[in-house]
Amino acid sequence: MAADTEIIATDTIVTDTIVSVTDTARAKVLEIRGAEEDPDSLGLRIEVVGASGVEYAYDLAFETLADAAEGDSVVVDQGLPVFVPADSIDKLRGATLDLPANAAQGGLVIRNPNRPDPLAGVELDLHGDIAEKIQQLLEQSVNPMLASHGGFASLNGVEGTKVFLSMGGGCQGCAVSAMTLRQGIEAQIRAAIPEVTEIVDVTDHDAGENPYYTD
Repeated sequence: MAADTEIIATDTIVTDTIVSVTDTARAKVLEIRGAEEDPDSLGLRIEVVGASGVEYAYDLAFETLADAAEGDSVVVDQGLPVFVPADSIDKLRGATLDLPANAAQGGLVIRNPNRPDPLAGVELDLHGDIAEKIQQLLEQSVNPMLASHGGFASLNGVEGTKVFLSMGGGCQGCAVSAMTLRQGIEAQIRAAIPEVTEIVDVTDHDAGENPYYTD
């Protein structure tokens, strides 16, 4: 924890840093907060409110320190109190609040090493060899989620227990599609088809146009 980071020390508040804030993101948030009534009384609440495909969905809002509840994390980072509700702590631990690498994108981004349970609420019907199971998993779970981002994943081949996949549509050329494949789709495959030992991304990411995400 940085020397200029404070904690709100009470018996009911979690006092370890859950979400780090970059200097540029902090400056932006403080700028926005400055337009609020009584800005010095407000902190930034960062909450996981659901999941969208292989990523969490977030809500960011200003709150007063008095709004912190038992079990919440509240850390004051260089003048900015950062709230994380108790039920979001494990989902956000180790995340970073930052500005997009592409300045034209605007807003804030959360770089989170955590992902939703890839098979939560999903009923799968997988049978056959590895290739058949992979194709069924893509059709039943993976591609319906990627479709909301204009993309899809394809099976390019199987060698023994090694699987070759590629991303297409809005996911090809997308700056985060490699991470989506590695952390999202790979997690689903390993959970649903444990006999798979290696997953290789063979996407030509330089060939994609108009990606859904920029980073």
